[in-house]
Amino acid sequence: MPTRRFADGEVVRGRWPGSSLYYEVEILSHDSKSQLYTVKYKDGTELELKESDIKPLTSFRQRKSGSASSSPSRRRGSRSRSRSRSPGRPPRSSRRSASASHQADRKEVRKEILEVKLTPLVLKPFGNSINRYNGEPEHREKNDLPHKTTQVHTGSFSLQEKFHLPQESSYLSTQYSLRPRREEIKLKEIDAQEEKIVTEGPTSLRTFEVTTKQLKEVEFGGVPGVLTIMLGLPAFLFLLLLMCKQKEPSLLNFPPPLPALSDLWDARVFGLYLVWFFLQALFYLLPIGKVVEGTPLADGRRLKYRLNGFYAFILTSGLVGASLLWDVELYYVYNHFLQFALAATVWAVVLSVYLCARALKAPRNDLSPASSGNAIYDFFIGRELNPRIGTFDLKYFCELRPGLIGWVVINLVMLLAEMKVQNRAFPSLAMILVNSFQLLYVVDALWNEEALLTTMDIIHDGFGFMLAFGDLVWVPFIYSFQAFYLVAHPNELSWPAASLIVALKLCGFIIFRCANSQKNAFRKNPNDPKLAHLKTIHTSTGKNLLVSGWWGFVRHPNYLGDLIMALAWSLPCGKHVRGALVGSFSRPRIGCVCPCWVWGSL
Repeated sequence: MPTRRFADGEVVRGRWPGSSLYYEVEILSHDSKSQLYTVKYKDGTELELKESDIKPLTSFRQRKSGSASSSPSRRRGSRSRSRSRSPGRPPRSSRRSASASHQADRKEVRKEILEVKLTPLVLKPFGNSINRYNGEPEHREKNDLPHKTTQVHTGSFSLQEKFHLPQESSYLSTQYSLRPRREEIKLKEIDAQEEKIVTEGPTSLRTFEVTTKQLKEVEFGGVPGVLTIMLGLPAFLFLLLLMCKQKEPSLLNFPPPLPALSDLWDARVFGLYLVWFFLQALFYLLPIGKVVEGTPLADGRRLKYRLNGFYAFILTSGLVGASLLWDVELYYVYNHFLQFALAATVWAVVLSVYLCARALKAPRNDLSPASSGNAIYDFFIGRELNPRIGTFDLKYFCELRPGLIGWVVINLVMLLAEMKVQNRAFPSLAMILVNSFQLLYVVDALWNEEALLTTMDIIHDGFGFMLAFGDLVWVPFIYSFQAFYLVAHPNELSWPAASLIVALKLCGFIIFRCANSQKNAFRKNPNDPKLAHLKTIHTSTGKNLLVSGWWGFVRHPNYLGDLIMALAWSLPCGKHVRGALVGSFSRPRIGCVCPCWVWGSL
């Protein structure tokens, strides 16, 4: 049984997570099972530290005011040395000034070096703070406090970023900052030199301008990567659909026979797709459903969103039911499925071009934090954060409406097509399971529509080809992959096997929904009393991470639930379940694997 080294109430020094800096802390408690100490910093932060990260106060030497290198005779002020000075020797003050001048030159060199490393840091995310968690970028706004502006120069590119420094935490931010001491001194010097008072109406704001050199980080491998994705994803989509139409889908039969381009394009199909798109836009504009505010933008504004996605789904279901009563031939969609996929791809490209053109005139405050200034990269990732035509939010509309609701409609079409192709009076059990599972997924997404407002897609990524193609093409035509496959490749399921698949689906759904609800509640209000039982870690980047509840089991429990559900969707496909899993798990946002482009990121 390991012995305990430090007692409760003992004042020691603890290492700040993610750094090599030690600060004075008080031991609160000790867990004998995990061998972790709960400590409290002077600013009130409580963390759990290993014993190796804690040191007694006596192990740190106190820096003396005098020079340690001076000789004993000099410290005693020995007079044995002659005080005479030759006429040729410069006065002592002159030598000191020369030495001071040399040191000043060295400081100037250091200033230029430190100027590159200087970055703003706010350590206390209290009050009305909005944070991004679990590896996602963070944005923080705090109302009615002095603003601090950082001006970043990268080549010919200039970016101004605002963040807020509370007055009451100015002392703590200096004492517990994770910057090296020399950088702190440099920051104070620049603040003192470049501080100026800006008066806006009755409110006086202090503006600090700090010049730093910082490179803009890009994802997906930069321009070569996004070019590969933009060309490769549509090709991958059509190859999967063509392989599904084969009698025996297999890599041994790859590549599948390629149709002529004239067979893929149908103007009538394109017109029908536009009717579907604008019909959903009409439902979006209906004055039903509550209106909520999104997270604060860079300039402090909050955009308003109307939550009527579930009502749009009900209206769409009514129209589909009416079309069945009127004997509308929905089999037409299955028979022209590739043409509809191409029509959606063309429309996604047209929409991306429009978004790119309008973003050229967008104000700086409306730009996405993910944009880089490169035309090709910004075309893919999106340059404008929230493109709107009046009150019509293009990105928010496309996230849940045409693609997600269209996914359910396509699944229903595949169920009817299976009955017709296989001469069935009733759909197969496998097709019923696939339709039911994915219907529950979509209804859950639309019912919890407000949770979309705190996702990375809405508050960080711009609206460009990535989201346009993902929302309008990838979701409806890849996530309906299992139903499309079962039309021509029937698979008879036994009831025991179906029961196990249902249990697997419910297990994944519970993990997925509970983890997402917990994270969304924490993002909206980290100080909610209902979340007081959850433990968090305050990281060196200034954000809090959940480390208990569902987020104490695995790093991304929502993705785990997603993957389990995707497996349950694909198991009804039988021996070709691996092919169905490719369609279920693939996601255009490279680096993440989950079965849903939109709701999997919530």
